[in-house]
Amino acid sequence: MMSENANRYAVYGMTKDAAFWAELRRILWAVAAALIAGAAAYVWLGPRGLAAAVVVTGAAAISAGIGERRPARTAEETPAPDDLAVLSPLAREMLERLPDPLMLVNGGERVLFANGAMREVIGVGIERKHVSSVLRNPSILEALQRTARTGEPGSVEFNVRVPIERNYQAFTARISSDPSVVTLLMHDLTAMKRTEQMRVDFIANASHELRTPLAAVTGFIETLKGPARDDAEARDKFLDIMGVESERMRRLIEDLLSLTRIELNEHVPPRGEVSLESVVKQASAALTPLAKADGITIVVDAAEGLPPVPGERDELVQLFQNLIHNAIKYGRDNGEVKITLRQQASAGRRGPETMLVAAVKDDGEGIPAEAIPRLTERFYRVDVKRSRERGGTGLGLAIVKHIVNRHNGRMQIESRPGEGSTFTIIMPAAKKQAEAPVTELL
Repeated sequence: MMSENANRYAVYGMTKDAAFWAELRRILWAVAAALIAGAAAYVWLGPRGLAAAVVVTGAAAISAGIGERRPARTAEETPAPDDLAVLSPLAREMLERLPDPLMLVNGGERVLFANGAMREVIGVGIERKHVSSVLRNPSILEALQRTARTGEPGSVEFNVRVPIERNYQAFTARISSDPSVVTLLMHDLTAMKRTEQMRVDFIANASHELRTPLAAVTGFIETLKGPARDDAEARDKFLDIMGVESERMRRLIEDLLSLTRIELNEHVPPRGEVSLESVVKQASAALTPLAKADGITIVVDAAEGLPPVPGERDELVQLFQNLIHNAIKYGRDNGEVKITLRQQASAGRRGPETMLVAAVKDDGEGIPAEAIPRLTERFYRVDVKRSRERGGTGLGLAIVKHIVNRHNGRMQIESRPGEGSTFTIIMPAAKKQAEAPVTELL
């Protein structure tokens, strides 16, 4: 009997030794329960209770589980090997190639199947896990339970805030009742939501920032058409100012369009790989003439053998051009802008990973501590007059922030008044073998 029960335990993933000791403990508990029951019957009924004691002993042994009782199934041991029989190989391949994230959940709320798009969102190795351990959004879990219970399809909108905010609409439907299988399909609404928000922000920002230069140009035009019509000196002066204001509007519109484009694609991870050293050298070369006009030297100090980073080259060039341009604008005349590139080890969610660190340092006046948290806000300027005189639009660091976010990096700002400022960009190095990102839906 023990060998038969051991075989039953083995069905649930237990080794032979574990099954043997589990069976032995069960028998000992049954014997102990039988002796206690028999003794109690003998005490209360006397010699005549011996027959009753035998009956009670047998009942206790049976209730203790000798014979046909099977071990309790734990949540992790619940097998469902036949659940995927509802999927043919063709259907499985079709679901795997769907562009939208899709998941199948069984009656025990365990993940049976997740296609490639879903693994990119949640991570790999999620099959057979409880759905609540991979999807931590209460509205989705409630929709799955309701659909599994009633069979009615459901729909719910939710957003993921880390590492980059993304918006989804989740659809649930029961595709099989015996065995119970519920499908979860997620549609990415991020681009649509961002487009709507970008349109609102663009109109608000453009109307606010363009109002002043437009008013100036309009006023000069009216003056030239009236009192200054025949004044050659005033005409030349006003035309020069109008040219400056027109150039300012052009830069502002270009930066707004650039920021809108970057924000629209912020949730899309970059696919290519680039050398950060070559990116920094390209950005430095483009700004060298501007630096020389102020007697500023740009120095690039890169360690040897730096690995590439996942990224879009044009966006990274724009990132470092903005940082270097700021360092030139706010640095000391005849000073130095130094860019250092290093690599360092960092503790990641999947173990140690290599990070590239790029620091852009100037030797200017520095930034007040209370202003540092606001530097990446749109149109925020520490020194408004100086920024506008040097052609700033107030959008440079906002653009840098969104490019860094898209490249799964982070930015640190250090500054002390009178000692200059250092803007540090930290980005993960490209992995030799591509791995699916792991995020949690909070």
